[in-house]
Amino acid sequence: MARMTVLPSTPPGPGDVRSPGPEILRLAEGVQLLGEAVGSGYREPPALVRRGDGQVIQLTPLLHLVLSHIDGTRTVDEVAARVSEGYGRTVTADNVRTLLDGRLRPAGLLVRPDGSQPEVRKSDPLLGLRFRYAVTDPERTRRLTDPFARLFHPLVVAVVLAAFLGICWWVLVEEGLAHATYQAFEKPGLLLLVFAVTVLSAGFHEFGHAAAARRGGATPGAMGAGVYLVWPAFYTDVTDSYRLGKGGRIRTDLGGLYFNAIVAVAVTGVWWTTGYHALLLVVATQILQMVRQLLPLVRFDGYHVLADLTGVPDLFQRIGPTLRGLLPWRWRHPESRVLKPWARTVVAAWVLLVVPVLAFSLFIIVITLPRLLGTAWASLGKQTALIDRARLDGDVLEVAARVLAVVALAFPVLALGVVLARLVHRVLTATWRRTRGKPLRRGLAGLVAVAVVAGLAYAWWPRADAYRPVQPYEGGTLVQAVSAATSGLPRAGAPPAGLVEGQHGRMVSAWPDGGARPTREEPALALVLVPRGYDTTAGGSGAAAGGPVAGGPVAGDAVAGDAVAGDAVAGDAVADPATPGTGTAPGDGATPPAHPWVFPFDRPLQPDEGDNQALAANTTDGTVAYDVAFALVWVEGDVPALNRNEAYAFASCTGCAAVAVGFQVVLVVGENHVAAPQNIAAAVNYDCVNCLTYALAVQLFVTLDGPLSDAAMAELTALWEQIEAFGAQIPDVPLSEIQSRLDGFERQILQVIEKDQGPLTPPAPQPGQPAPAITSGAAEPAEDTSGGGAATSGTPAPSPGPASPGGASSAPPTPLEDAPSTGGGTEADTGRAGTGSAEPPPAGPTPAPTPAPEPTSTPEPAPG
Repeated sequence: MARMTVLPSTPPGPGDVRSPGPEILRLAEGVQLLGEAVGSGYREPPALVRRGDGQVIQLTPLLHLVLSHIDGTRTVDEVAARVSEGYGRTVTADNVRTLLDGRLRPAGLLVRPDGSQPEVRKSDPLLGLRFRYAVTDPERTRRLTDPFARLFHPLVVAVVLAAFLGICWWVLVEEGLAHATYQAFEKPGLLLLVFAVTVLSAGFHEFGHAAAARRGGATPGAMGAGVYLVWPAFYTDVTDSYRLGKGGRIRTDLGGLYFNAIVAVAVTGVWWTTGYHALLLVVATQILQMVRQLLPLVRFDGYHVLADLTGVPDLFQRIGPTLRGLLPWRWRHPESRVLKPWARTVVAAWVLLVVPVLAFSLFIIVITLPRLLGTAWASLGKQTALIDRARLDGDVLEVAARVLAVVALAFPVLALGVVLARLVHRVLTATWRRTRGKPLRRGLAGLVAVAVVAGLAYAWWPRADAYRPVQPYEGGTLVQAVSAATSGLPRAGAPPAGLVEGQHGRMVSAWPDGGARPTREEPALALVLVPRGYDTTAGGSGAAAGGPVAGGPVAGDAVAGDAVAGDAVAGDAVADPATPGTGTAPGDGATPPAHPWVFPFDRPLQPDEGDNQALAANTTDGTVAYDVAFALVWVEGDVPALNRNEAYAFASCTGCAAVAVGFQVVLVVGENHVAAPQNIAAAVNYDCVNCLTYALAVQLFVTLDGPLSDAAMAELTALWEQIEAFGAQIPDVPLSEIQSRLDGFERQILQVIEKDQGPLTPPAPQPGQPAPAITSGAAEPAEDTSGGGAATSGTPAPSPGPASPGGASSAPPTPLEDAPSTGGGTEADTGRAGTGSAEPPPAGPTPAPTPAPEPTSTPEPAPG
């Protein structure tokens, strides 16, 4: 290109016009040569160059050699001579011009021939940060982060990490987050504080990256905020860390996570000083941030760690070459062999993980988008109503919390729309460019586009329930998501409507008049007992197809109960009458053979630590099965008192009996913030003739001001030995006397405690405590929709409760109020259940009427 020079001394004339001289090559403003990449995973390590806008570009050694000899004074011929000397091969001026015009100038690394700066365009990856807004410049970033570089001293790092690991174990395993969550939601001010500290810690995370870069000798760039995927995010420009070695780059990558650990340790110290349990939620948020950041699927810290470990700066650019390199006919292609073998293996594994995960995630987002939009719209309506209510009440903190909730709902939806729009634009642009001049390929691409549009139209069409908000009862599994998206497709041989686990179905049921009918948006809880072998596809009429089918195995007719964290007397159906808690067949003294589990419900779960369970299941004719479980449990500190006491008596036989007695004493020492003990008793006769089941559950819950004295402990120990001795004799005690004897033991325990710590203050009585009901089975099985229940007579229970099909009744759990205890208190809960307890009509589905058989006598259980 010709260039004119204006001389200011004399006006130009015809003899003053000169031919342009040779072009002087100059680097663009701000270009820095970073040198060869250290620890590269390439067979031939690339060289790195940083432009003035911060973009780092990989160059081949020849291109980097050309740039290194451009100093603003040399011409093309001089640069070619210098490159030939350094390259070891002849490089002509024409070769250099080809490299300049074809590679270096389009990359924005050289000044234009007319002397102007090039127009650079920074790379804009699909999964990159968007809408960046810089808050600091490099100089201010350096001043702000320099003091924090001292935190990377090895001794400081070791102390902080050790403290962080200990805090994680204590919070997640020992302390828990239930009380912290409760306190945060009870006090919106604390919830806002947790939110604010979490946001600030995300910014402090970026300080960690910058400080780590300064520690290694690199210069961090600007710091600011932007949008990554669907969430706002902070960022720090640490591209200068490429000049560091592998260790320095990895320290820069992990510096943010290290500063998250510092925040967790500092917040725990604040909690230790103030006692605000809600602050422990900040520790949980830091752990969640760290786990999320370590995922290498997208451009989080884990991605950069993997890139620096392998020495491949941009893993996403290797997706195409890696997938093509997996084809057998391209195994020896030069493009597939640019990486070292170990690096190629790691990158290939990463590609094979990331591509399916991202593709499947995109598919799930697309097919569930209508439900997400419907849920967001419904939630926005609820939050708006709560904002209006809080505004009328003058609650500023509540208004602020609800506004944050609105932002948290709206922002991801809007950002998701932007991501999908950019994806569509990228795909259409790339397809149009690659099919230019290729009509056949463009036609095929058009057909694929039409098919995709048709699929989206079907998935997003506003048909019934397509945009229905997600309901609490929905599982949200992947299978259910796909089924919901394809619910309108015809299915050959589809089974008739019925009750199928994990799916919606139809069944005829009775509902009391005057009550509110449940809807899909506001469902009601229902209990459905389905016997083994029940045909759920037979129209939902409740008729059994083929009768019950034997279930899992049972270790004997009477299943021994377990007493955890306490002493218990537990037995099985064995022949030794001297063994406490046992039952034998009257007269023969033989051990009944093992039978499968025949009851139309699952076996009760095994008790957890601190729970007590007595389970007697009898399936042998003419036998009596006893199970007794006694437990004394101590709860110290702020450990949640969620102890369960259970007694289950099940019988499916002729002329038999099953007796289960569970007695649990729970002593809580000191202040306890979560107390919800449960006492459950259930007795069931199934397909039973002339049989009896009796279940008694007695639970005493006492809160103590502090530990008992040595004298009181000795007295309590002696008393508990008497209670254990009584448990061993229960098979010889009439059923009518067991409850009174246990009540007497309760009074003695309370006397020991009151004698040591003063009078106890019992809480308000809990309604709905059932009275004992001991009844006998019918002479013949009555036909019932439950598939074999026995109609029985019994003592009416004074408290209303839902009647269980199949002749079963249970005492509901009675949780205590969740409040700190300032003094001693007691809670005695007795649950007794006998088969066929007559109760008032429940406020729920009513079972079919059962014909009343002739009453039979109620035999006492035969002693073991």
